[in-house]
Amino acid sequence: MARPTALMLLPLLSTLMLLTACGQEEAGGSGTDAPGPGPVQVLDWPLPGSVPGTSAPDLAVAADGRVLLSWVDSQPGRRHVYRFSAWNPALGRWQHAPANIAIGSRMLVNWADTPHIQTTLDGAVWAHWLQKSDAAGHAYDLALVRSRDGANWSPPLVPHAAGTGAQHGFASMWPHGTNLLGIAWLDGSGADSDHGDHAGSTGEEGAAAHGSSALRAALVDPSLQLVHEAVIDTRVCECCQTSVALTSRGPLLFYRGRSPDEVRDVLVSRLEGNVWTAPRRVHADGWVMSACPVNGPSAHGHGHGVAVGWYTEAGGGPELRLAYSADAGDSFGEPRVLDSGDRLQGRVALAMDGGQIAVLWLREEGEGQSLWYARYAPDLSQEIERFQLAGLAGRGRGTGFPRLVLHRGIAHAVWTDIIDGRPQLRGARLVPGPAADG
Repeated sequence: MARPTALMLLPLLSTLMLLTACGQEEAGGSGTDAPGPGPVQVLDWPLPGSVPGTSAPDLAVAADGRVLLSWVDSQPGRRHVYRFSAWNPALGRWQHAPANIAIGSRMLVNWADTPHIQTTLDGAVWAHWLQKSDAAGHAYDLALVRSRDGANWSPPLVPHAAGTGAQHGFASMWPHGTNLLGIAWLDGSGADSDHGDHAGSTGEEGAAAHGSSALRAALVDPSLQLVHEAVIDTRVCECCQTSVALTSRGPLLFYRGRSPDEVRDVLVSRLEGNVWTAPRRVHADGWVMSACPVNGPSAHGHGHGVAVGWYTEAGGGPELRLAYSADAGDSFGEPRVLDSGDRLQGRVALAMDGGQIAVLWLREEGEGQSLWYARYAPDLSQEIERFQLAGLAGRGRGTGFPRLVLHRGIAHAVWTDIIDGRPQLRGARLVPGPAADG
């Protein structure tokens, strides 16, 4: 059953709760990874880019604790602008006004294949977006940039063969070592030339691809030179998101596979040295589907622990499953069903730290959609709580994919709603509350 949240209450109450939460952070009351014994407090999180026309959010936590938010701003009659800002949790405010990463008329804005932002341990900020590479708009490339100060950006690198007339997207990025960036993406160079757009535009149109795509990865150094390139899988689900979990034994790359008989289960591969291991299934769902579901996995790692969430219809109907590994991804336990039923959209976002696993996901309701939040014990053995975080006016694809990160036990959530026919970002912070009396 949904319970009231601060997003549904008066602005004054949200303000009071925000002041309380900031005091807890400064005093160290929420300064551990422990999830807190009481229900979380949901605080409105005003976003610097929350205006009509904003969409495609992404979140990342820097080594210094800042929470980076990136998004696309699309205004009528203007070029798309890819922007970012940084939330300083120690100060309880945004560190700077929105800064531009890229502006361009060829920038592709897509409800499912979205830009990402990441940081490396040397303090650099990395970002990628999609760039149309032909007049028809069916082919597009990845554009990757790096900044030392968040204000001045390098010329864009295309980390794959350009001008192939193919689609390259659904990328994941991760920090590697001190100053290298890892990036993995789907490469449609071997797909049929007439398969159309992967996932449509920001509207409701678009169809799944019919050709096959490969999964590729590379490491990029600070001068934007590729120091390692690899083909991980030559046939994968052509329009599902990828996800990387960092573990004590290196990065794990999760993605949806595509067997010759159209089984589209979630697979995982580990980067060991400069070699990616042979892909294997997280769980033998056996979901057979001839078209792309546009619904990839979301994973996170913390030390030896790894959690992953994914959508499937292997049981005959929609299900959202979670699985946990205690051995850095060598093996996963039997998955638990987080949610199910015809209203389930999936589009899961998962985050974890040493004290909890948190999950966001979407459901389609009668008049719109609902965004749900749940958190679990760090080994997924116990559900701590779940509730409806927000009601959305938008329906279908327009709401895109929510994003979620954890920092010092506090969850930061961002999602897209559709208001008066236009996308607009919203956000919330979820702070562990005190234990209940008795």
